[in-house]
Amino acid sequence: MGKNEKNSTKEELEKEEMTVDLELDDGTSVTCAVVTILTVAGKDYIALLPLNEDGENTEGEVWFYHYSENPKDPNEEPVLGYIEDDEEYEAVADAFDEFLDSAEFDELVDDES
Repeated sequence: MGKNEKNSTKEELEKEEMTVDLELDDGTSVTCAVVTILTVAGKDYIALLPLNEDGENTEGEVWFYHYSENPKDPNEEPVLGYIEDDEEYEAVADAFDEFLDSAEFDELVDDES
């Protein structure tokens, strides 16, 4: 594979956005972009960006949920759960802030190369 082919494949992957559809308590459905999966204190969490009908996030909200997969069946749908503890939620939010800081740093370094 040539250098240009490698770059275009990387760019295509970056453009692809993984989404999930969540059914809310009121019965409505919201499509969310998956931002990242974080591990905090040995537990996995997912950060989701709710999208409007145009596929955009205009509110700036990010939603955090417990996240688990069945290691015996990778094709099974992951399970999401509410974070009920305020301290646990704050720890996840702090980890997400660190993720964003790291992503911004990586972008700055890539721009300088």
